[in-house]
Amino acid sequence: MEGAEAAVVTASGMAAISHTLLSALKAGDEVISTAQVYGGTYRLMRDVFPNLGITVHQAGTDLAGIEALVTPRTKVLYVETPTNPTVRLVDLRKAIAFAKKHKLISIIDNTFATPVLQQPLALGFDMVVHSATKALAGHSDVIAGVAAGSKEWMYRVQQMVIYLGGSMDPEAAFLLNRGIKTLALRVKRQGENAIAVAKFLEKHPKVARVHYPGLASHPDHKLAKRQMRGFGSMLAFDLKGGLPAARKLCDSVQLFLLAASLGGVESLVVLPAYTSHYNMTLEELKKAHVMPGTVRVYRD
Repeated sequence: MEGAEAAVVTASGMAAISHTLLSALKAGDEVISTAQVYGGTYRLMRDVFPNLGITVHQAGTDLAGIEALVTPRTKVLYVETPTNPTVRLVDLRKAIAFAKKHKLISIIDNTFATPVLQQPLALGFDMVVHSATKALAGHSDVIAGVAAGSKEWMYRVQQMVIYLGGSMDPEAAFLLNRGIKTLALRVKRQGENAIAVAKFLEKHPKVARVHYPGLASHPDHKLAKRQMRGFGSMLAFDLKGGLPAARKLCDSVQLFLLAASLGGVESLVVLPAYTSHYNMTLEELKKAHVMPGTVRVYRD
């Protein structure tokens, strides 16, 4: 579905992300990453990479000032688009042009879009990673990850999986194969449902802001229309009452479930500050555009 020459499955999305990055990096290398990434990815780069002698520089999703971050040791450009949880977008063509100019290995987390809505390899990215726990498996009953790219790169990722032990078990492989058969149908219907919820929330008096690229008010709406085939199933919104209001809402839902995953056949709400972006300072949350009162919504 990604149009890749080869792919490797892993025991989790973070195994796919970490093993793919480590297949391309060694001590002394540097990474340029967008600041808005999945919380686990952020903490990997913040807490683990420095111990391995790998330096990470951060750029905004608009890639402004990114040229100034390049050094002779820069080896990898890593982006996530759409981002978790505020669904900001990175201009894929701009990112690829930058990576090719500086001969960088380009890696993208394509989890939120899925290959149904965008195929970064066709634009020139070297590798794509997914948390297959989410939409690819699609039934909230498996933890899995996927990396895709050339045979050469996937051999290196596979070796890293073997060395570090992030191998997928047979039952998970079976469940991933089962779920992926209905991916395109699920993504289409979930996108239709998500934009209906986003439009409702945008008019609600207790909502300060809605984050969904299908809305004209979203800062990346025009970019989403250019580079994606739909707007996805994930959205977030900021409540005017901040964290107390967000906690009250999440504790009161009846039709939606309070749970941290996404991509399955249940509609979910969650507080990113307590889940995907836990153990981050207020300053780090601000850089990720996550407010204490931000609620992430997955609409099945």
